Amino acid sequence: MNRVITCALGLAVALSAAAPAADPPPEKTGIKVGEKAPAFKLKDQSGEEQELAALLKSGPVALVFYRSASW
Repeated sequence: MNRVITCALGLAVALSAAAPAADPPPEKTGIKVGEKAPAFKLKDQSGEEQELAALLKSGPVALVFYRSASW
C-alpha cells in the first residue's frame, strides 16, 4: 500500500513539474498610432519605386495595404 501511495505522489510531482511554461511575450508587430514610420521604399500600383521620405516632402502620406487575389 505504501508503494502505491509513493508512486501516486511521485506521479503527481512529475506531472506538476511538467506543466507547460508561461506563454511567450507577444511579438511586436507594426507601429503604434502617432509613431513615426521607418524609412522605406516600396513599389506602387504601377510598379514604380516610391520612397517615403520623398513623398513626405509634399505633405502627409496615407498608406493603404490590401491583399489582392494574386497573393
